[in-house]
Amino acid sequence: MPRHLRPVIAAALSGGALLIAAGAGAAATQSSPEPLVIAVEGPQSGGQASNGLDQLRGVQLAVRQVNAHGGVLGRPVQIVKADDRGSAARAKAVARRVVAQGIGFVIGPYNSSVGLQNLSLYRQNRVLPLWMTSSDETKGAGATVQPMNSQIAPIEQRYLSSLPARRVTMLVDDTPNGAFTEGMARRLRTALEDVGTTVDWIPVVEGAPSAYYVGKTNEALATKPDLVYVSTYFPEGVQIARALAAAGTASPCLMGLANVDNGFVAETTLPEAQRCVFSGVPAAGQMPSARGYVQQYRRAFDKRPGVWGSFTYDSARTLFAAVERAGSTEFGAVYKALRAIRNRQGATGPITIDPDTGYRTNVPVSILTVNAKHKFVIARSS
Repeated sequence: MPRHLRPVIAAALSGGALLIAAGAGAAATQSSPEPLVIAVEGPQSGGQASNGLDQLRGVQLAVRQVNAHGGVLGRPVQIVKADDRGSAARAKAVARRVVAQGIGFVIGPYNSSVGLQNLSLYRQNRVLPLWMTSSDETKGAGATVQPMNSQIAPIEQRYLSSLPARRVTMLVDDTPNGAFTEGMARRLRTALEDVGTTVDWIPVVEGAPSAYYVGKTNEALATKPDLVYVSTYFPEGVQIARALAAAGTASPCLMGLANVDNGFVAETTLPEAQRCVFSGVPAAGQMPSARGYVQQYRRAFDKRPGVWGSFTYDSARTLFAAVERAGSTEFGAVYKALRAIRNRQGATGPITIDPDTGYRTNVPVSILTVNAKHKFVIARSS
């Protein structure tokens, strides 16, 4: 019996889950198929909850659809929520709870700072991840369908090379929870300095009062940059966008991928949201490949889908396809099947997994802007 099904089966037996079905004049016993349990880890509460809940809903939609067609290997799929609040300090405890429940697969985590702490725990305990982190240091067993730092950085570099930016000032979340944002900024700084660009680095922290971000933004503008680069998560990006708009300067601004979130546009005015362009992936509504997903998501949840729910939706469907292909839920068999995924059509476009790295080979990264309808749209294709 697969290890990750034992607690589920034990719970079912202790709860008297044996079904009694009435036959034609005779009683018959019928046991329910053993469920396939997967964890979904992300910031489902806290400052990044709008993002984490969108991710959770993406998986929920995929599970509803697969269960409506008989499940995976004939088993219904069940979800266990693993809320890490985007906090590196909570990462290991969350992973240990997932491991203790005997779960064999996890979609997530999202924050690289979290993944740096707990993806190794999952892998050591034979929990196979479809990770949502972007830091290249989080790679390993499993796979991902979203872009990694090394795939995003060239897009930012090409954009900046099209501008006359000889001095760039960076506002960077380089706190313990900012592994992704710091990593992206370091990659870009190295590339810019290699071509003679002067780069100033100003660290910022999370969750500070508005006046703090005004002060940091003014400090950045005092360097008289040709461009301000903002590498934070969206709660801090909102504050910096407000401060930039209020300052009234003409310095261009590029914000990193972690600011591309429905929460960002919900909490900014249109002038504030349009003050910068963004590196990232478009929201589902901007991808022709996601048209069906958008309609199904809105029917299911009565909400507009965000950016990362379409990626967790594709992650879940990719996992289910790998399990079916493997004919097994065993770690090694599914791992091998994941790395063999080729040209599978997803909501985020065609998906091919590099067999050596587990990375998606064709990531949909672009330069984005916010349009007059307050939505992220593609400004410049990758």
